[in-house]
Amino acid sequence: MRNTSRLWRWLGLIFVLSFGALGYLGWQIYLTAPPIPKQVVTTDGEVLFTAEQVDLGQQAWLSAGGQQLGTVWGHGAYVAPDWSADWLHREAVALREQRLAEQQQGGRALTAAEQAAVDQGVREEMRRNTYDDSNGTVKISPARAKAIREVAAHYEGLFGTDPRLDKLREQYAMTSGSLPEAAHRQALTAFFFWSAWAATTDRPGETGLSYTSNWPHEPMVGNVMSTSAAMWSMVSIILLLAGIAAMLWLHQGDAHEDDAAVPAADPLLGATATPSMKATRKYFFVVIGLMLLQIAMGAITAHYAVEGQSFFGLPLAEVLPYTISRTVHTQIGVFWIATAWLATGLYVAPLLSGREPKLQKLGVDLLFWALIFVVLGSTITGWLGTLQHRGVDFSFWLGNQGLEFTSMGRIWQILLFIGLLLWVFLLGRALWPALKKPSETRGLIAMVFLSATCIGGFYATSLTWGQHTHYSMIEYWRWWLVHLWVEGFFEVFATAVVALIFTNLGLVRAASANRAIIAETIVFLFGGILGTLHHLYWTGTPTSVIAVGSVFSALEVVPLTLIGLEALQTYRRSKNVAWLGAYKWVILSFVAVGFWNTVGAGLLGFAINPPASLYYVQGLNMTAAHGHAALFGVYGMLGIGLLLFCLRGLYDRALHADKFLKPAFWSLNIGLAMMVFMSLLPAGIYQAYQSITKGLWYARSPEVIHSKVMETLVWLRVPGDIVFAAGSVFLALYALYLLRRPAVQRVPAGAATAVKH
Repeated sequence: MRNTSRLWRWLGLIFVLSFGALGYLGWQIYLTAPPIPKQVVTTDGEVLFTAEQVDLGQQAWLSAGGQQLGTVWGHGAYVAPDWSADWLHREAVALREQRLAEQQQGGRALTAAEQAAVDQGVREEMRRNTYDDSNGTVKISPARAKAIREVAAHYEGLFGTDPRLDKLREQYAMTSGSLPEAAHRQALTAFFFWSAWAATTDRPGETGLSYTSNWPHEPMVGNVMSTSAAMWSMVSIILLLAGIAAMLWLHQGDAHEDDAAVPAADPLLGATATPSMKATRKYFFVVIGLMLLQIAMGAITAHYAVEGQSFFGLPLAEVLPYTISRTVHTQIGVFWIATAWLATGLYVAPLLSGREPKLQKLGVDLLFWALIFVVLGSTITGWLGTLQHRGVDFSFWLGNQGLEFTSMGRIWQILLFIGLLLWVFLLGRALWPALKKPSETRGLIAMVFLSATCIGGFYATSLTWGQHTHYSMIEYWRWWLVHLWVEGFFEVFATAVVALIFTNLGLVRAASANRAIIAETIVFLFGGILGTLHHLYWTGTPTSVIAVGSVFSALEVVPLTLIGLEALQTYRRSKNVAWLGAYKWVILSFVAVGFWNTVGAGLLGFAINPPASLYYVQGLNMTAAHGHAALFGVYGMLGIGLLLFCLRGLYDRALHADKFLKPAFWSLNIGLAMMVFMSLLPAGIYQAYQSITKGLWYARSPEVIHSKVMETLVWLRVPGDIVFAAGSVFLALYALYLLRRPAVQRVPAGAATAVKH
């Protein structure tokens, strides 16, 4: 007990210190973010852009699809270009051609030395920081202004209806007239220019280091990997190896602890589902429906990488363009996984406490319909807002904010936040009797409640940015939500719930589970909270972000090496117990979580996390490979495992068609592996080679994206997609089989009742 109390104190200390450091670095990002000049003017006094245009351009890009339509500073979708890298390259090429033309008067050919001098002049001009803090202006030469106007005209036509760019729009999976208003298109060019200017202009007092730490890789302007990125990458690798060795050493020290004595019969077989527990059934069926929708949208989105505006010849993009299909694919993925976890909490709370609070069923029903309203409402308004070009205000408040994984409009975010607070209230009131009563599992129950409270509270970070927030700060707060909310507290919550499930089944000793969960949470949050910064290396942040982010993101991987081992050991113990056959696919789902945690989150995650790697692969399919393996392999399989466990208790054992679960489990996992290792990872490696040799702009260009190699790799997704989709269909058949039969709970004579009405 004393040892457990000490662990709780360590957890509290690390929590406070880590968030204090993350908040301090956020303040530093705010202070040192790339300035938005009041005016960009030529030395002749001509005004090219204003701060108001940069701000409106950011809103216009987000309303046109934003991070679902290409990327800025590497975050977003992968078919259209990274606009900051694309603008940077186009401007450098245009300026170079002007300088060469000036030198070639009379038609004579330039010598190699003269061409090198021109190249050096272009590099120096684009890197020179002419921002004047006293009046907020950036001054540029008339020649560079001419190059900027040339590039701006290209983007105005691209986001407009210029028929000469129809082919390019198709390659980018864009629709014609993405921004109907001329003022928005002009403002868009100001934002793209500013994002490229920040990516190549030297920071004040620095030489050869831009506001984005020289990202993207662009040899023409001297954007090469910084020394700090290389040094901290080496440090992170050393720390990773040391951390894994230390964790294995400590784990081996506890390896001789006695295993739990597995009961002779299922301890939960006689449990009676309360009205609120039964009310969670509909959550799980909706989860499967949303998963099917996400898979369908994923297949359409992937196909747009080949036919940008069609689906096997059908003009589908007229009603479902790439920006919408990808938005639904990413957003619904978060929705169904989170819904499975939320419903599990509502199901297990009365099971653990032994009491059903008054009106709990009403609260569970109310929350369900509130979640349905938010999911359907945000999806429909996002679709209509994008399709009908409703403008920047509609997009921010009701439609699609254009931010990956958190795209719903602000009103829907507020409603979801209220819903999550209601969920925490329902969970807390059901768990309260168990929290008050001394027991071996009280520590685990406390961890469930604390992590649930953080899930509800930390969703407030989705409300921290506004329409006019600096893009660097939007990215800072967005990753608080995506990384800390989804990958942090939800993972702690789910891990604690799984530990409670294993404890109640008698597979794990309660005391051991208590210590293990607190210790693993300490290690995970120690790396995970500050590891959030590895997403922010190149988003206009100070170099301290590279140092802290690389070190702590390496430590994130350390506990993942043990999760697979623990789940596998639990499964091996369960094979010798006959009654555990009813939970075979539940336990195997948790084993799959351990596998994908190690492979998807660990290996593929660390392959891109060090600054030296991410410098070249951010915004490429290497990230997509990690994202698919981690999001579905870890969080998705965890959601499915929890779903299967809850349905096992909500329907009589004789009603379960387990014959569908075997093909469902293996098809989902084999299909995911085929998708990642036959298509996404090879595509990412191929793009990485192009990025290293020529620059990011080329790795994201149509020449690469629509090359025979890349399109072949896209088609190689089809076998894996088919196998994966078949697994979801088998899971749906399992659910339909339950729905068609009466949900009668038969309690054997003499069996203990775990929950009292």
